[in-house]
Amino acid sequence: MIHAYYGDGKGKTTAAVGLAVRAAGSNMKVLFVQFLKTEFSGERHVLSHTENVTLTFCPLELKFTFDMDEKEKMQAAKIFKGIFERSVTTALTERYDMVVLDEVFDVVNCGMLTEAEVYEFITNAPKSMEIVMTGHNPSQRFLDVADYVTEFKKIKHPYDLGITGRKGIEF
Repeated sequence: MIHAYYGDGKGKTTAAVGLAVRAAGSNMKVLFVQFLKTEFSGERHVLSHTENVTLTFCPLELKFTFDMDEKEKMQAAKIFKGIFERSVTTALTERYDMVVLDEVFDVVNCGMLTEAEVYEFITNAPKSMEIVMTGHNPSQRFLDVADYVTEFKKIKHPYDLGITGRKGIEF
């Protein structure tokens, strides 16, 4: 089935990590793909040591998209397109039971991946494959095709007070 975890609230990646750990603990083979994250995002350490979970490459350094100039966005788009294409090939050829596409809605929204290529993968993947997508502002097309849709709504967040992300909590 297809899962969509989206919204401006905290917890989308955390929910996806929890589901991946649950699946791996049930002997399912999980491919965890992250966009707009670096190798230093806290969940990567635990996932890299979790049996049945495979993590894809993340850059060592990466700016927030709103801090990137056009050249940097083009370079990031190349990286993320390559990660996506390799991940799709790996997921299909190595028969993964679950694929997590963390922050995929955001890379689609900023034009680094096309909605069409992601939609083609999720709708043509084997029916036995669980697909989890996270991020902000998914298109209605993604919400319509998903079997699970969960919106994370921010009520209050320390960012609103100018408090930056904290290691182990936001990253």
